[in-house]
Amino acid sequence: MHLKLATAAFLEELQAAARVASTRSAVQALSGVQLHAEDGVAELRATDMEVGVRLPLNATISSPGAVVLPARLLLDVVRSLPGAEVSVELRATEGDVEITSAGATFRLRTLRNEDFPNLPAPAEGGVSLEAGPFIDTVARVSRSASRDDTRPVLTGILVSASEHELRMVATDSYRLSVKTTRLEQAIAEPLEANVPARALAEVVRIAQQSEVASITISRTENQIVFTLGGAVLSSRLIDGQFPNHQLLLPETADHELRVDREELAGIVRRISLLAQKNAPLRLSFSEGELLVSAQTPDVGEAREALPVPFSGEPFEIGFNAEFLRDGLESVDSTDVLIKLTSALRPGLIESADDDGQFVYLVMPIRLNT
Repeated sequence: MHLKLATAAFLEELQAAARVASTRSAVQALSGVQLHAEDGVAELRATDMEVGVRLPLNATISSPGAVVLPARLLLDVVRSLPGAEVSVELRATEGDVEITSAGATFRLRTLRNEDFPNLPAPAEGGVSLEAGPFIDTVARVSRSASRDDTRPVLTGILVSASEHELRMVATDSYRLSVKTTRLEQAIAEPLEANVPARALAEVVRIAQQSEVASITISRTENQIVFTLGGAVLSSRLIDGQFPNHQLLLPETADHELRVDREELAGIVRRISLLAQKNAPLRLSFSEGELLVSAQTPDVGEAREALPVPFSGEPFEIGFNAEFLRDGLESVDSTDVLIKLTSALRPGLIESADDDGQFVYLVMPIRLNT
């Protein structure tokens, strides 16, 4: 195998592939990336057996073939190359790959190509979605996906699409995000899958990097495949029943307040500096006013007031500062609707300008008065 390609373009694709390559597998080939050239097409491939990517390379192919190289080392080498063009040549007899650029030469030992698995190809048909709305929807809900592997079903984002609607739902059991996006083009056949959040994050990165206009999604019983221009990302689906988010969202609220999103988010960011060591952020409501405060023993305290259209019996509710901040920052509107009932019931944050298309539920923290 012998390829010649632009160093900058190679580095860009290699960075995306290296993020997917395994760092923990006992199979050494999974810690590598595969350079694959066949029938005039060159690809860079990587997988950790959960997520896999196939990225197109704009290369001149002098001779076809396939080789696996250590992902992190190759990335560091290509990043350091002095020339605008790089040559990658397999020396089969020596068991290494020679990488040359300008006056620099590197020879890297190969990993076992036989141990590198075949990656899923896109199925026939599939669902085609506009890239822009898809990216925006992932961004709005992804913060709520759990990072705790002891409950795998919550580490995913429930993706469903039908007719003119795309919906994504994520929860870690402490907060819940639901984003519904109206699609210009109708969906030919319905889709529903619990997709690992990290896989969707990679889809977004690749889509933004390649500036694709659309994303095609196909699925099998346990795999989902995203096609983005010439790039293909595949992922295992998460087994288990995703929580019914409709049952978790309260139907009514005693208080509904319309507040300037950036003003409230700024106060929350400032006061959160003193909500350390799991100290709650306190929201105290009284006639016409919201007082946001935090106190951490041996550190200090902070408070700031904001005029709000509140009326009724005063009450105080506590939230995890990071969760509340994430909710406010996920809203894409000038104003937010804050819906509350009591100190022990979940709070809702909604976009004020898009008719309930984004909903963020956050559980309260019991306060010690």
